[in-house]
Amino acid sequence: MEPETKTEMAQQPLTTKSLFAKEDVRKKFEEMLGKRAPQFITSVLQIAASTHLQGADPMSIYNAAAMAATLDLPLNASLGFAYIVPYNEKQKDGTYKKVAQFQIGNKGYKQLALRTGQFTAITASDVREGELKNYDRLTGKMTFEWIQDETERLKKKIVGYVSYFELINGYSQSLYMSVEKIQQHGSRYSKSFDNQYGLWKTDFDAMCLKTVMKQNLSKNAPLSIEMRTAVHVDQSVIKNAETEDVDYVDATEKEKPNPLLETPEEKIEVKTSEAPKEPEEKGKKKDGKLF
Repeated sequence: MEPETKTEMAQQPLTTKSLFAKEDVRKKFEEMLGKRAPQFITSVLQIAASTHLQGADPMSIYNAAAMAATLDLPLNASLGFAYIVPYNEKQKDGTYKKVAQFQIGNKGYKQLALRTGQFTAITASDVREGELKNYDRLTGKMTFEWIQDETERLKKKIVGYVSYFELINGYSQSLYMSVEKIQQHGSRYSKSFDNQYGLWKTDFDAMCLKTVMKQNLSKNAPLSIEMRTAVHVDQSVIKNAETEDVDYVDATEKEKPNPLLETPEEKIEVKTSEAPKEPEEKGKKKDGKLF
């Protein structure tokens, strides 16, 4: 069989496999991940070959993978750090194009937080029926009594989810959301909420844990540059990983909601000391808001 000419090669459609076989692409991932690059690329190709992502735009898969590499989060569904999931993006002519959407999991946010060195504890849990004992609507404080017998606990219905973190200076914060509020949140902000292949359908528990974790961190914790990037790119189709140019497919039709704005989730006030202050730039005043 004669080798293909440059013209014939140029006419071949770009696939994810051929894209990641390019020398410049491999070098790019080697720059970000070093010796772990080959294993990372292999995992991306395995994900791309999955039934649900077959036929997805190769560049969208590349940019999602590049963002995962930038944040140094492994792309392995069983680990729960980050995911590449399919999404049918509506085009200007009314047709639909399958693209890759980048999503960060509960463990991904936890990993990014721990890297800052400011957290002594960070976790999230489901809340079973009967475990939420008291809620003070004036102060926002809540009291939980956890069922210690795991067998008995699993028999109880899940009524909500709670996230908790504590910083090295003693400041701590929790955030609780009922299952109903999480469902409302997902239905409102995620276009993939009803997608049968989306994580809301395939791993509802993980998405609930991720939601309370993300909401608590983005509203109440000091965010490093890396964590701000994560909040910005999460649940988006990434157009350029280097410039963080993204399209929010999980936004409302009009605009992407600001993930740092307050929403009506219940917040548990357990403040024990002042939150850490961010360095103040000369000539600028701080607005006093904790990020």
